[in-house]
Amino acid sequence: MSVSATTTELVTRFKSWLEDAKGGEPNDPDAMSIATVGADGMPSVRMVLLKDVDERGFVFYTNLGSQKAHEIAANPQVALCFHWKSLQRQVRVQGIAEPVTDAEADAYFASRARDSRIGAWASKQSQPMQGRFDLEKRVAEYALKFNIGTVPRPEFWSGFRVVPKAIEFWQAKPFRLHDRVRYVRSAPATDQWTGDTLYP
Repeated sequence: MSVSATTTELVTRFKSWLEDAKGGEPNDPDAMSIATVGADGMPSVRMVLLKDVDERGFVFYTNLGSQKAHEIAANPQVALCFHWKSLQRQVRVQGIAEPVTDAEADAYFASRARDSRIGAWASKQSQPMQGRFDLEKRVAEYALKFNIGTVPRPEFWSGFRVVPKAIEFWQAKPFRLHDRVRYVRSAPATDQWTGDTLYP
């Protein structure tokens, strides 16, 4: 059976589930996996933290020199998965990753703890490291460089917004007869979605 929904309705449902997770998940209820695809066609997946969500999409931040950022630059099609084990729920998202604006990245970076901002400067994310001392040395160097002054956002650090094309809500049920509803955007940049109930 097909049902219809608007972007606002789907985002409202997701936010409701996220709020439930914040009250029920012991660690990182905003954690999500993000899958990207390399130039050789090999998929790669890792955990990141959701930092914002609205009708425009799902936002996360990263070092632009990271593997995920390089793969997104070559192929912006990505998939997300939120798994809230304590609530027996998950949400799957497929969409296109787009860069956030500089203003958005600046505002979020400024909100981070000072040590995290220094860490962003120090980390050559995804690159080989000789040993832990190398990282600690770089942290000390940037801590000295910025001293007690402002720690600006590095130009190699920013965020992406995943604009969803499909969203699936999954709720566990007894005997593994789970509830699954998958919504697909009717057309690019439209507000209308068509949902289908799926076999578990």
